[in-house]
This record gives sequence, structure tokens and C-alpha cells, in this order.
Amino acid sequence: MTKKVLLAGESWVSTATHIKGFDQFPTVTFHTGADALLAALKGGPFDVRFMPAHEAQRDFPQTIEALSDYDAVILSDLGANTLLLHPDTWIHSKTTPNRLKLIREYVRGGGGLLMFGGYYSFQGINGGARYHKTAVEEVLPVTCLPVDDRVEVPEGFTPVVTGAADHPILKGLGGDWPVLLGFNEVTVKPGAEVLATVTGEYGSLPLLVTGTYGKGRTVAWTSDVGPHWLSPDFVAWPGYKPLFEQMLAWATGA
Repeated sequence: MTKKVLLAGESWVSTATHIKGFDQFPTVTFHTGADALLAALKGGPFDVRFMPAHEAQRDFPQTIEALSDYDAVILSDLGANTLLLHPDTWIHSKTTPNRLKLIREYVRGGGGLLMFGGYYSFQGINGGARYHKTAVEEVLPVTCLPVDDRVEVPEGFTPVVTGAADHPILKGLGGDWPVLLGFNEVTVKPGAEVLATVTGEYGSLPLLVTGTYGKGRTVAWTSDVGPHWLSPDFVAWPGYKPLFEQMLAWATGA
């Protein structure tokens, strides 16, 4: 049976100024960071709706009924402010539902929540993702730092698999994973299960953690789903597709 998944985030707009002697002109470029993940999941057991960050500010569900249309929700590189500040609140000063609290209610009732790492995941760059002390953090199997939580590893590190090889998320992946180039630092909550960590040189910090909240299941993957923290070798790895499919399968109770 196909399960419905909402992937929110993983997009950004870049501006640049090109200077050619006396003259200059600006350009604007739209980027998406989920292309590799969406391609890997296409045609599988999950029907993924991709909601880029600029759309999520307005269109992310505002009722528990609309949120419950999905078997799982993925927040990836999407700061808390995008969900808190609907345009009706930000521009028109109207009251709107607190969508972080809606996510908590959704998971409590049996929904799956996954947060994937990035510059605007967990606490993020300069602390700007701001999930610390929110309803979403309450649901996650990890606690966010109150500060900039990025750990850049330009030399790369090889993930260390700590969970049982027959765990539904790890099944068939083996222990030899390609290198990653960074992650968000978090701490593990009591009762959560750590399936993979970073290397001992970086404190064996958590990389892949699972947990439960109410009737729902939650997953934290503290690195990215594509560049720049995921190396090209990781994206090309035969385990890339099953890793993320099996995360979703576990989170949705499959």
C-alpha cells in the first residue's frame, strides 16, 4: 500500500551581483536540495509531496485533519519561523494556528515525523532554525543545542553503525557507509535508540536516532539528504535509496 509523505523545506533562493568593470547586474537563482532524495524515492512505496520552503510558509497544513492526510512528515532544512509565521500573521497581524504544536499533536496521534539535517534544521546556522524548546523538539528523539549546532567536516568522516544489523532501518546496508562532510550536533533523549554516530574524533555524536512520542514514531538524521554535507559518493551509494526508504517505512509503522 502506498503511503503519503509530506517533505517540507530543501529549497532556497540565491542572489548575486556580477561586476564587469564599470557595469554590474544582479541575478536570482532558485535551488532545490532534495532532487537526489526525490529521485531515489520515486516509484517506491511512498507518494512524496515536495513542498519547497517558500510554499511551506503559506501551504503547510494548518489543521490536524489536513496534516493527518499524510502518514509521515519530513522537515528538512526548514527553520521553525517558516512554520510559525504564516503570511496572515507576518503581514496582516492575524492569528493563525501554531503549526509546531500541530505537528506535536499529529505525532501524538500516530503520525511519523522525520527531521533531516542542514543549515536550517535542528538549531541550525547561527541558531537560526530555532527548534530548541519548541513543540517539535519535544517530539523529536533528540534535543537541540541552544546555539549554532553545525559541525563542518571538510576532510570527511565515515559514519559508525551502532544499531543491530537486523534493525528495520539498517537491514541490508552493512557497516561500510560513504563519507559525510558535516552534521548538526544534538543530544540524545532518554529512551531513544541511536543507530549510527559520527566518528570518535568528533565525539561519537548521534547521526541517526529513532524514538516514539505518544502513538507516533520519530527519526532524526543529523546530516543532509544531498550536497553539501552528503558527498557524491554517498548519493551514488547503493544504500542511499534503501536507507531513506527504510527510515520512512519504520516511521510509518510499516
